[in-house]
Amino acid sequence: MTMAEHPSWPSLPFEQWQDTCATLHMWTQIVGKIRLEREPMVNHWWQVPLYVTSTGLTTSPMPYPSCSFQIDFDLCRHVLVVTTTDARRTEFALGPYSVADFYRKIMGALHELGIEVAIWTMPVEVVDAIPFEQDHEHKSYDADAAHRFWRVLVQGDRVMKQFRAGFLGKVSPVHFFWGSFDLAVTRFSGRTAPPHPGGMPQLGDWVAREAYSHEVSSAGFWPGNGGFGKAAFYSYAYPAPPGFADAPLRPPAARFDNKLQEFILEYEAVRTADNPDQMLLDFFQSTYDAAANAGHWDRAALERQPT
Repeated sequence: MTMAEHPSWPSLPFEQWQDTCATLHMWTQIVGKIRLEREPMVNHWWQVPLYVTSTGLTTSPMPYPSCSFQIDFDLCRHVLVVTTTDARRTEFALGPYSVADFYRKIMGALHELGIEVAIWTMPVEVVDAIPFEQDHEHKSYDADAAHRFWRVLVQGDRVMKQFRAGFLGKVSPVHFFWGSFDLAVTRFSGRTAPPHPGGMPQLGDWVAREAYSHEVSSAGFWPGNGGFGKAAFYSYAYPAPPGFADAPLRPPAARFDNKLQEFILEYEAVRTADNPDQMLLDFFQSTYDAAANAGHWDRAALERQPT
């Protein structure tokens, strides 16, 4: 056999599910904006992401005057579930209907539970944005592809948490940002950063400046959206120090993408490796090394030493 087979690392060819990916992206933006509306502000927008669960993605509990409530994408049963802390629950099936229909359904589900939330209905971080209530263009749902996407997130979440554990400094949770539709974990040097130039579509520059207020080395996973066209793990530094792009990398399959200005390791290389976990950990570690060494981070103080 020339290619390793790891059933827990499923194939995820973007061209076969890109329409479903685009629809699911908009659905997660609606749910994410509900969380944004209900949660108190936290540095770097850490109050807004979703989290990987044993069945899909969740908001975690969100505060509301009468109770807390939680919204879950169950990508095993293919339902959207809303639960409350006073033991109420409602759900509806996920299927090939439009973003506008999803918006109507979720707002109706919340209303059924006595929860009223108003959100800004314009998508963020995408070009040619269509307000949710007017979006009848995105209406695909391939249940098998959505399930495989979740399985990849489960693996990425697990390995990123292992990588995260080696850092004593400030480090983000492993979380799913619905704006860019990626799973990410970010380490911080402890120093402030120059103001971010912004320029992201449908996103105020002040939002990016809050996200990148301090020096970071960030790693994550894209399913193929955003113009890259393939599922891939990535890593970048902000600000990128001199020499960052030329640092030695592991594994050999990794590379620096001049267009993206990020290190890239295609998902297909990981899932077909003899040891996917080790390949991915090597990528995370070597790209972090590139940022920390070129940026003169205080590594002795920031990193957990092996015992």
